[in-house]
Amino acid sequence: MANPTVLDGPAGPAGSAQIPDASRPGAPASRRPRRSRPRIGTHAFLLLLLVAFLAPVAWAIVSAFKPANDIIRDPLGFDPSAFTLDNFAAMFHDVPIGQGFLNTAIVLVSKGAITLFFAPLAAYAFAKYDFVGKNLIFGAVLVTLMLPTIVLIIPLLLEMKTVGWVNTYQALILPGSVDAFAIFWMRQVIAAVPDELLDAARVDGCGEFGIFWRVVVPVIRPGLAGLAVLTIMNIYNDFVWPVIVASSDRMATLQVVLSTLAQNITGNRIGADYATVTGELLAASSIALIPLLVLFIVLQRHFINGILAGSVKG
Repeated sequence: MANPTVLDGPAGPAGSAQIPDASRPGAPASRRPRRSRPRIGTHAFLLLLLVAFLAPVAWAIVSAFKPANDIIRDPLGFDPSAFTLDNFAAMFHDVPIGQGFLNTAIVLVSKGAITLFFAPLAAYAFAKYDFVGKNLIFGAVLVTLMLPTIVLIIPLLLEMKTVGWVNTYQALILPGSVDAFAIFWMRQVIAAVPDELLDAARVDGCGEFGIFWRVVVPVIRPGLAGLAVLTIMNIYNDFVWPVIVASSDRMATLQVVLSTLAQNITGNRIGADYATVTGELLAASSIALIPLLVLFIVLQRHFINGILAGSVKG
């Protein structure tokens, strides 16, 4: 008599462990170990970087509220009961920081608007049009990125003197308002815009500038936002060109005011000591830090999206 056979089910012999085959379609996926374990080393390293970057900023802001003598006598001391606004009051009295903020705001709004309007237009032409000498012209634009800023200062200063723009807003705004980096940045972003969108707009009867304004600009908003943050930071922190072309106190920008704060204090008031100068410098620096800090906090998401915009095609 033949031995009784074991009935085979769809998953194999009865009683055997059912092991799902991941190669078969429809088979349940095997459980994989989750990789959600915290990386303690990475987090600790990032925390150390955070402390290293924020410690000087926090020290400057806290020290600005300390009495001037305490800043020198005990730089790392922290006594909230001794906090005072004397450094800020003396700073506003001794230096024209309000005029510096006003000049910086005028230059920032005007120069930033020019950059954010004309740089994408030039980048749009390089990215989506074919014309004679396109690669040669774009190569010449990129070459200017390799030139140190100091090389261009003397020719630009002579040019501003020739046209009579020294110590004027025109000299602070127009030179470098459409720079090579902005054009290159926006070209990489606009190159990722599908040509089919532009062709569809042309079929609908949209003009070339209308295509740029109504089709391209809404698509490249993340990249435009990233460029806006970088442009604002560069203009706000610019020092070399303003200190050369705008030597008068009336046209001094915020960075020029900060750089000459110590000389202005010691020259305009008899008896100003090192502690007083240090306290007023820290107070002015803390005030100058606030706009950029608020800007980065508010536009942080747009800045990160703008950095990533155009980095991946398809």
